[in-house]
Amino acid sequence: MTEEKHVLSILVDNEPGVLSRIAGLFSGRGYNIESLCVAETIEPHISRLTIVTKGNQPLIEQIMKQLNKLINVIKVHELTGHKFVQREMALIKVSAKPENRAEILRVVDIFRCKVVDVGLEHYTIEVTGDEGKLSAILSLLRPIGIKEIARTGAIALFREPK
Repeated sequence: MTEEKHVLSILVDNEPGVLSRIAGLFSGRGYNIESLCVAETIEPHISRLTIVTKGNQPLIEQIMKQLNKLINVIKVHELTGHKFVQREMALIKVSAKPENRAEILRVVDIFRCKVVDVGLEHYTIEVTGDEGKLSAILSLLRPIGIKEIARTGAIALFREPK
């Protein structure tokens, strides 16, 4: 069976220790978390965790069953295989030597991102999109000289039926 990426959306009580228990469930069983993003929902006492992990379908089903057994877990959804919107945000600090500045600004324009900080020797770029968009911009900026990257990890929601 092939391992593929799976996106899990988990609603939990917004309480101390919940994230630790969920991460412990993954690490204790040797499962890897590729990315994790967590924030409060519109209800302040509920948080949404978006976890991206790899595994075959039986493994993902086992993970979901174990997550559902945790006390503070309200609902677990697997988004993979359904219609959903997924985004990630990255801040990319790029070396901005005078001879590269025009090229960096062209890349920023092409990818519809923005420069959020300018220094004497760098630009910091904010880019939002799917994993493919982030990979593409990183591959174009690498030859110019990436100094630092900070990424949020995936966030995702089901699409509404039309």
